[in-house]
Amino acid sequence: AQLACVLEVGAEKPGNITPSHDFHDTSYEDMVRSAIAVGPELARAGERAVGETVLAVVEASRRVAPANTNLGIALLLAPVAKAALDGGPLRARLSATLRALDVADARAAYAAIRLSGASGLHERVEHDVRSEPAVGLRDAMASAAERDSVASEYVTDFALTFETGVPALVAALGDGLAVREAIVELHLRLLDRVPDTLIARKGGAGAAARVSAGAREVLAAGGVRTAAGRRALRSFDASLREPGNALNPGTTADLVTAALFVALVEGML
Repeated sequence: AQLACVLEVGAEKPGNITPSHDFHDTSYEDMVRSAIAVGPELARAGERAVGETVLAVVEASRRVAPANTNLGIALLLAPVAKAALDGGPLRARLSATLRALDVADARAAYAAIRLSGASGLHERVEHDVRSEPAVGLRDAMASAAERDSVASEYVTDFALTFETGVPALVAALGDGLAVREAIVELHLRLLDRVPDTLIARKGGAGAAARVSAGAREVLAAGGVRTAAGRRALRSFDASLREPGNALNPGTTADLVTAALFVALVEGML
């Protein structure tokens, strides 16, 4: 889990925090500290409920970083870690883990979301995290699935991770791309497949669709594989950083981390 987080932030993915780009409230070093902090908590995922692990990961991260660095990562990696530690075929175990989520898991996850200071909490929605949960965590995620890709993973048995993310990573590595290049291509493939829901939440569905179209154009130009593609990638990256990193595809970065974690657990990376 630590390695998945470090690899994700260490790749020069367009629009995200990278070794070359900090945000005004969060640095690359904050992300690395948070990556290290998740390790002991996810190592205990087999001993406790998923919601408790999500909350523990966010608490550990908030002790070492000033802003929300890995709420999405906590929500994605906690059930996968529990499933992996339970043994057996990973996705089948994950499906069982997700179906067993209860109100206590929702209560702990709601607390983690509030503690993280994640954006978008001002809007009143069904199963609001500011309220006491009335349903299990998977059911609560189902109500948010259309507006949040992390929530959608909970009700599709991590379809984006297993059916788009991991195959894209494996294909890139199989074609001989270096790991960091393969991670950038993975990021672009996920953006091409699904508009980033953090961008949609902050800037609207149109903005998210335009960013996905930009990723598609970079891939069509060759992406990390050609000189023209790399030029298009640099231009795309610059377009996402002004003004004030408003077009940061942060949910896509979380999905990248989940794909890396699965690939590492399954011995593909």
